[in-house]
Amino acid sequence: MTALQDASQLQLDRLRRAWRGSALPGFLRWWGGELAGLVPPRWRYAFAGGQQWYALERQGTRWVLRRAGESIPLASADDAEPAEQRATELQRALAASDPADRYIALVLPAAQVLRRRLVMPVAARDNLRQVVGFDLDRQTPFRAADIHYGVRDLGEAAGEGRFAAELAATPRATLDPLLDELAGLGITPDRVDVADGAALAGLDVLPPQRAPRRVDRRRRLNIALVVGIVVLAIVAMATWLHNREATLDAMRSEVDAMQADAKRVSALRQRLTESAGASGFLARRKVESPAILPVLRELTTRLPDDTWLERFTLNASGQIGFQGQSPQAAKLIDALKGAKTIGEPSFQGTIQTDPTSGKERFYMQAKALTPKPAAAAKPSAPARAGSAAKGDAP
Repeated sequence: MTALQDASQLQLDRLRRAWRGSALPGFLRWWGGELAGLVPPRWRYAFAGGQQWYALERQGTRWVLRRAGESIPLASADDAEPAEQRATELQRALAASDPADRYIALVLPAAQVLRRRLVMPVAARDNLRQVVGFDLDRQTPFRAADIHYGVRDLGEAAGEGRFAAELAATPRATLDPLLDELAGLGITPDRVDVADGAALAGLDVLPPQRAPRRVDRRRRLNIALVVGIVVLAIVAMATWLHNREATLDAMRSEVDAMQADAKRVSALRQRLTESAGASGFLARRKVESPAILPVLRELTTRLPDDTWLERFTLNASGQIGFQGQSPQAAKLIDALKGAKTIGEPSFQGTIQTDPTSGKERFYMQAKALTPKPAAAAKPSAPARAGSAAKGDAP
């Protein structure tokens, strides 16, 4: 279990060194300071946080608690007092700070801690504690099993490929009873350090197996908030995408409906165009086709009264065909000359005598002439004139 803890501690130390060696901490401190200047002082004090170190040291027969960097004691607990009372006094003084920010350092007298400067190769920086642990018998007058030790990187170069470190060691017989006594008072120190005036020297000889396991609630809360922000951002993006898709679907539906309406309108326009074309075609055909009534009127007027027709045809091309009987069929061509609606009369086939009526049977063809509007407006005048002439003939 100790080897596992040492390995994890080495990894944490490596990460801490990498973090401190990067430019990000300085940038974040500068950025935080700039942002803090925008916050009102009252709020800044209310939300202020951070590590608050307390120094707990043994002075004769009592424990003295003070803030690190200050010489005024906050509380003291004498051995003559009951254990419960001593624990209550120390806990009352510690209760003024947030447990998440409260860190306790057991301060040993400088005479009880062996401190030695070491020069180590750069390759040993990542596993500094483990490397120094192999060489404790040579670096200290004690056996490795009889001491608790700590080593820190001083961050100083000591020649090419080397750096300076500091080794601190104290006998187990001195440190273990103090840790056990503090455990009986309900106090677990986060570090075992040496006094540097009123401040702390920055050493730590606390064995890893006796280090407290702290639960950083703020970190968990921050992680939960970050996760919540990420989840909310994803939900917001998903909602935006969903609303966008819904809007696009609605727009597609509207476009499809408009396209269907446009197709219906186009179909109606096509039908209207076709109907208009058909109507125009019929109107043109009606205009272009010869009128049958003027032709029949002129035939009736010009043919003799003793002549009658058995069949009459007029096709779209203006070709006239009529068949009938007349006493003198040969004179019919002269009778049709000068007609305004009938032109080019001619006989088709031979003229034969009908044995029943005794008249001549004929079949004639002609061409219908389309009268001009002015001439068509008075179609009956020549007929009446012709009738008068016919009446005067006898």
